[in-house]
Amino acid sequence: VQLQASGGGLVQPGGSLRLSCVGSGFDMEYYDMGWLRQAPGKEREVISCNSKNDGMTNYADSVKGRFTMSRDNAKSTVYLHMNSLKPEDEALYYCVVHCNWNGAWGQGTQVTVSS
Repeated sequence: VQLQASGGGLVQPGGSLRLSCVGSGFDMEYYDMGWLRQAPGKEREVISCNSKNDGMTNYADSVKGRFTMSRDNAKSTVYLHMNSLKPEDEALYYCVVHCNWNGAWGQGTQVTVSS
């Protein structure tokens, strides 16, 4: 059982990135899926959570209106489209099952926001 996140990198403030996360070893359609981030010296933050039941996604206030999460169960993949990136968005990003840290079944992808 694994989650493989990718798509991170260096981006200037105001820029955009798309993160992807492929799940293996389990059927993603039966799980709530989310994205969580952790920055040095800060607490982990669940920034999005997509319901397996109704497909609705909730977002943290810190990213609402700038980030969009989507999922493709057929490809066992979730995405995080990040726009208008800010320096405070810099963190290690994980996709997670059950929308919490206990479901971080893989390595994250680093997002660096800097000019």
